[in-house]
Amino acid sequence: MCTSIIEIARAEGMAKRGDTWFPLAQSVVAYDHARHAPLGDVITLDFLNTSLGPTARAGVELTLDSARDLRAALDRAIAAAEFEEAEVRGV
Repeated sequence: MCTSIIEIARAEGMAKRGDTWFPLAQSVVAYDHARHAPLGDVITLDFLNTSLGPTARAGVELTLDSARDLRAALDRAIAAAEFEEAEVRGV
């Protein structure tokens, strides 16, 4: 059964596919059947720029546990970066 769980967010940065880097325009987070990983349902992260065509895409399929670990790592890194930025700006 398809879950139809999809979240789309603006993304500003760069992604690499093969030897080529491309600018990002959006990210898509979904929960559905794995397409490539030998797993059941997964969190899929897609980073893309649709204006550059279908090859401007970098995708990842993660188990829910791995996605939770990634979320926690992102939260820690963002908190540390915000602290660092506040220190630099003297805020």
